[in-house]
Amino acid sequence: MLAPCLPYVVAALGGLASGLAAAHDDTHTYKRNSAPLATVTYTTAAGDTLYEIAGRFLRDQHDWTVLSRLNHVPAPRRLQAGIPIRLPVALLRQDRESARVLATSGPVERAFGTGPYTPLARDMQLGEGDRVRTGHGGFATLELVDGSHVSVSQDSMIEIGKLRQTVLTGASDRVIELPHGEVDSEVTHATQKDDRFQIRSPSVVAGVRGTRFRVTYDAGQQQTAVEVLDGAVGVDPGSTAAPAPGVPLQASAQLVAARFGNVSGASGTIGAPIELLAAPSLSDPGKIQDGPGVAFDLVPDSHAAGYRAQIARDADLLDLIRDLPVSAPHADFGELPDGTYFVRISAIDHNGLEGLPQTYGFERRQLGLSASATRRPGSRDYTFRWFASRTGVATRFRFVLAATPDLRNPILDRPDLPAGEIVVTDLPRGVYYWTVIAEQFENGRFYEKGSSIRSFTLAR
Repeated sequence: MLAPCLPYVVAALGGLASGLAAAHDDTHTYKRNSAPLATVTYTTAAGDTLYEIAGRFLRDQHDWTVLSRLNHVPAPRRLQAGIPIRLPVALLRQDRESARVLATSGPVERAFGTGPYTPLARDMQLGEGDRVRTGHGGFATLELVDGSHVSVSQDSMIEIGKLRQTVLTGASDRVIELPHGEVDSEVTHATQKDDRFQIRSPSVVAGVRGTRFRVTYDAGQQQTAVEVLDGAVGVDPGSTAAPAPGVPLQASAQLVAARFGNVSGASGTIGAPIELLAAPSLSDPGKIQDGPGVAFDLVPDSHAAGYRAQIARDADLLDLIRDLPVSAPHADFGELPDGTYFVRISAIDHNGLEGLPQTYGFERRQLGLSASATRRPGSRDYTFRWFASRTGVATRFRFVLAATPDLRNPILDRPDLPAGEIVVTDLPRGVYYWTVIAEQFENGRFYEKGSSIRSFTLAR
């Protein structure tokens, strides 16, 4: 766990009140050591005693004496059914929860406390004190019991500081510490006002309700960026104590709404909300990624200082496998196995804030096509040859020869060629342009791949 002297960025989740049958919100307070404590009310069942109530709901069963004084009930005695008994919230017992590793990719490790790091694998169960770190090209997503997700980006580290649920009220208390790097969180909306979801990094204190947001801590710049995609995030100086259960989000010094973000430094000065850039678009969203590498061209945004492209196996990008920040609207990921993937793109402004994302599905299906042309010695004949790299699939070819680079009004247009060769004889002098198109039908879909348009000059 991080040293307690450090300030933290905290993303804290609260929600609407939701009472249980035996536990109700109560505005009463109980003073113990002169500190006011909020209470909740438990309605007794037949045969209950203060001993049993303390044993079931309090951290220390010996605190039945606190219940006796607070409720003016002598002990031991059996209580009648239907009696309201107030219990201090601060003394309620909390059960530990676990987080399941939903997906990993690349170099990802975990350690408990100060123990050694070992590889992190899918379906592992993590709890308080566990640390996760990712290397370059490494990603991990954790799933909490309520369906919330925490995705750890490459070159990042998190520690699970707290992962608990209060027995009587059902309120959740989650703390994820972020010493460096980035966490992308999708939090299920809270059902109780005492629910909390916190992400802490060394800079500011931020409080959130069920939402989608990112927190990035740059250790070199000692600053934290908060970007809100859905919901709202309240941001306070790092010296601000964690709010008491049920304190509304609007009490924060700075409220960052959806589609806004802010950047705050180590000085404690909270950055003003800045509107996030709109989501960019792909120039050719329907393109089949059939080349040697996977690459995307984005429609340029004049307000963008850069862009970010990410590839995942799922549309929600929980199973992330590639992450590429670029300065120009072009992202080249290199080799990628065949399959169906999703790419999420966003623009980055001059403050370093990442804008709203846009996600596209795409198919990776490698189909290389090589082609060549050779003049027969002492003649005006040309032999054209070609080869499609994807074997095992029935392939037909189309050959086009023209006198202009746009291939309009072709001199020769031969479709449905079964072999990878054609000979054109007695060509007159001039400049010629040509291409070959491979056509395949596989798994109910039609695919085609054209070679580059090439040219040659026949002088005599």
